[in-house]
Amino acid sequence: MVQILLVVHVLLAVALVGVVLLQRSEGGALGIGGGGGGGFLTGRGAANLLTRTTAILAAAFMATSIILALAATGGSKPKSVLDDLRTAPMTAPAADSAPPAPSEPAPPVAK
Repeated sequence: MVQILLVVHVLLAVALVGVVLLQRSEGGALGIGGGGGGGFLTGRGAANLLTRTTAILAAAFMATSIILALAATGGSKPKSVLDDLRTAPMTAPAADSAPPAPSEPAPPVAK
């Protein structure tokens, strides 16, 4: 099931990129796009179709993204660190014992 959904997700991504690239550029800041010339799917009706198609593909892409994210968690509920502390057995602290006495410094070696 997840593999099929993943394939659909990739196909939606490729289709979304294709539809966005088909749209006519509105900006002219770089001196590209927006030019005249009769190209593929010109006219206002085609622009509306591409806009609607982009919106539908984007919504489907988001939906598959959310479904795949939920599937990745495996339906497990979030776990808290505090839950581990409640279930862990409590152990008594180590008995007070005197620290080991420091060892005597080694005498200097004569040469």
